[in-house]
Amino acid sequence: MTPTGQTEDGPRHIAIIMDGNGRWAKARGRPRVFGHQQGVEAVRAVVRAGGDLGVNCLTLYGFSTENWRRPHEEVDALFGLLRRFVDADLESLAADGVRVRILGRREGLSDDIIEIIERAERRTADNSAFSLNIAFNYGGRDEIVRAARRIAAEVASGELSADAIDEDVFAEHLDSHGLPDPDLVIRTSGEQRLSNFLPWQTAYAELVFVDVLWPDFDRAHLENAIGEFRRRRRRFGGVDGS
Repeated sequence: MTPTGQTEDGPRHIAIIMDGNGRWAKARGRPRVFGHQQGVEAVRAVVRAGGDLGVNCLTLYGFSTENWRRPHEEVDALFGLLRRFVDADLESLAADGVRVRILGRREGLSDDIIEIIERAERRTADNSAFSLNIAFNYGGRDEIVRAARRIAAEVASGELSADAIDEDVFAEHLDSHGLPDPDLVIRTSGEQRLSNFLPWQTAYAELVFVDVLWPDFDRAHLENAIGEFRRRRRRFGGVDGS
């Protein structure tokens, strides 16, 4: 898990929209839940490969605020997968130096899910070899609104001056505070949109859309996406110096 292939020109932080579990299952005549189960195996493979390929921060879109509209049985299954993933993988992740963080709204989650989230974060809080972030009950606009409310409360209480608010101050009030912005965003399944995923943080990220369903995404696909990233010139709003 510890990064072994660190390179200067490769992405250090990759964010992935894991799309296509349901379509993968449907193509095999299986329920959508089966696709989500196989998607967890793809998560494990990508976390392992990421460290080997020089990535030291990985953020995965696990459950959006819009996913509550899905059938009750599917939502319950997604929550169950989070429980099983933490129960099965937490100790090995901790031993490998991985820090786990969960991004997203916690209000409205059941007490047992909050306990699982807090246990994972507490157990790995001192690790620094690799950062694994799971966006769960997450919506980008919701994150920005919650950050704005926190800032407004600090201004109202006198803790913060309105004149002191800048991009850095705002970023410190986001769920992702302390994390670098993603260099590369990958979306699987062929869809080409961000779907409310990290809109603030991905302002200058490179986007790669992969026409493969998430359960089939593997190390080779990750390597190809990183290769595409390396072929691009990042100007961050400036001009090409060549």
